Amino acid sequence: MVCRRLRTPGTLLIAVLLAACGAVRQQPYTEDQAIDRAQADQVSMYKDQEPVTGPITFHEAAARALKYNLDYRLKLMESALASNLRDVSSYEMLPRLVASAGHLGRNNDSGGTSIGIEDRQVSVRASTSEERYRYLGSLGLSWSTLDFSIAYYRTAQKADQILMAEERRRKVAQNVLQDVRNSYWRALGAQRLLPQVDGLLARTNNAIRQAREAQDKGLLPRQEILAYQRALLDSVSLLTIRRQDLEFSQAELRALMSLPANAPMQLVDTPNPELPALGTDIGQLEQLSLVKRPEIMEEWYRKRANERDIEIAKAQLWPNLSLILSSQYDSNKYLYNNYWNATGVDVSINLLKLLAIPSLNASQQSQRETDDARRIALSMAVLTQVRVGALRYQLSLQEVQFANESLRVDANLLDYSRAARKTSLGSELEVIRAEGRFLLSSYQREAAFANAQAAWGRLYNSVGLDVFPPAIDSFDIKTLSGEIQRVTTEMEQSALLRIATGGGAGASLVRP
Repeated sequence: MVCRRLRTPGTLLIAVLLAACGAVRQQPYTEDQAIDRAQADQVSMYKDQEPVTGPITFHEAAARALKYNLDYRLKLMESALASNLRDVSSYEMLPRLVASAGHLGRNNDSGGTSIGIEDRQVSVRASTSEERYRYLGSLGLSWSTLDFSIAYYRTAQKADQILMAEERRRKVAQNVLQDVRNSYWRALGAQRLLPQVDGLLARTNNAIRQAREAQDKGLLPRQEILAYQRALLDSVSLLTIRRQDLEFSQAELRALMSLPANAPMQLVDTPNPELPALGTDIGQLEQLSLVKRPEIMEEWYRKRANERDIEIAKAQLWPNLSLILSSQYDSNKYLYNNYWNATGVDVSINLLKLLAIPSLNASQQSQRETDDARRIALSMAVLTQVRVGALRYQLSLQEVQFANESLRVDANLLDYSRAARKTSLGSELEVIRAEGRFLLSSYQREAAFANAQAAWGRLYNSVGLDVFPPAIDSFDIKTLSGEIQRVTTEMEQSALLRIATGGGAGASLVRP
């Protein structure tokens, strides 16, 4: 009996489908496929980029980083995805217009008989009013208040998620600009110092070779020549470490601008710009940071999006009104009317769900308090960042002044050593030492200036100031660079400095 059942067509079909599902196995990618994928990804990293045609300014480096940085591109895609999801959700508020068609068939006739209610006797012979094979078609329009309410709240929630994605995009852009500000000035210092460091390393290595020859020939006492070699090796070690730092900064700047590692990169070598002065009153900066910071704005939008979940749950508690309007067709020849229109109104409510109203109200209040507490805690951290950023910038200005003074002293010592140079190894060692100290002071000076620029950029970042236009993709590199330079100049001359010094424009700049 069991074997006969297994031979039925439906059972055999299910068995075949289950066997097919169990036989599905994913094959791993081959090495050749991985190589092709890696090459395609590498091409995608650098495609559609404007070529570098000359020395790069700071504002051009910032423009290239914003336009071609892959992390920033990813955030743009997330914003676009959130917008598309909002559009999809908005269509769910529309009524449902459903068209259907089908064919029905059976191997015998449907029908039946009637029996008397009192005597249970068959009153008519078996009959049917339905064909064995018939076609059906319908076009129905339905609308539900519950579906509309849920779709409305979800669309509003998706709209808040778009705004949250936009704040994340702003944050990534601000971080990219901060990284560019930090790396550009270090890379420019590397461009200035690397040739000098390479030249001094070559001279130092040559001096070490000469010292070894003098040691082999016994021209100087062994202790003196070893001390001389030790001093030279220390100088080589220190210069090599500094040289690596300089090369790393150039590689980091290339990565930020999404340039290939072997691409030529020449920076505009102009005198370092004057560092802006910052006042002591940062109260307006703190207030502005609470308005501008992307993280705080994102948390504020998240609070509103979280409230939509509770509103959706409450909407499911109230009566649901459904309206139905449809046109029907049935090819059954026994019907008197094969075409007809149907209408309907239905109201329903789950009374037991009303018991959840107190719990939902309590959950809504707890959610609001939690969101407010998280935002306030984040605001306190933001205020701390502003204060620390202002202090760090003030200290970096002092560091630049100290580095300038050290560079001036080491330059004078180098001039003195060169003037007092003799033919002995000791005098040559002194010149090399003086040159090494001068280069190290130059490195410290460039590093101090880069640190000051980075501290200034972190202050921008801690306040949440945008120095870039909203639509970055619509600008070419030259136009975007000019726009960044214009906004930065205006901000440093009006907004940031006036706020920091308590100027009259500060109050008007707090509210965007």
